[in-house]
Amino acid sequence: MIDIYAVLAELGIAYDRYDHAPVMTCAEADAAVPEHAAVHTKNLFLRDKRGRRHLLVVTTCEKSIDLKRLAARVDADNLSFASPERMSKYLGVAPGSVTVLGLLNDTEHAVELIVDADVWQSATWRAHPLVNTATLVLRKTDVDRFLARTGHAARVVVLEPG
Repeated sequence: MIDIYAVLAELGIAYDRYDHAPVMTCAEADAAVPEHAAVHTKNLFLRDKRGRRHLLVVTTCEKSIDLKRLAARVDADNLSFASPERMSKYLGVAPGSVTVLGLLNDTEHAVELIVDADVWQSATWRAHPLVNTATLVLRKTDVDRFLARTGHAARVVVLEPG
């Protein structure tokens, strides 16, 4: 497994780190991290009907996403949640730990990154460091640098609450 902290250090990315008990929901994560101006992200790892396309969707915790509308928006066939095995294979994470930082493990670029415009426009983001027992606060400019390192380009879309 790749040491995410070593990669962040290599890239000169500073962050605030909050260690906490394992969290599985946005509400639990919100309670575990002190009040912070950073956008609280919700990450969905999805697959299409045939399992050929995999999407990491980053949105705000306040939004629930209608998967049918999202599928139409990104020209995908019947989106559903990917299995824990697929999470592990493509992002190197377990359920509850899905994060934009998991793209470091997607060396074959099999995962498409879809980012909600509300998140993309935020100056700072919250993200798990590949485990759900900590939360990092990262500057958006550093997220950009991280994505350049992984070779993933974000497709920014306006996601309406479902």
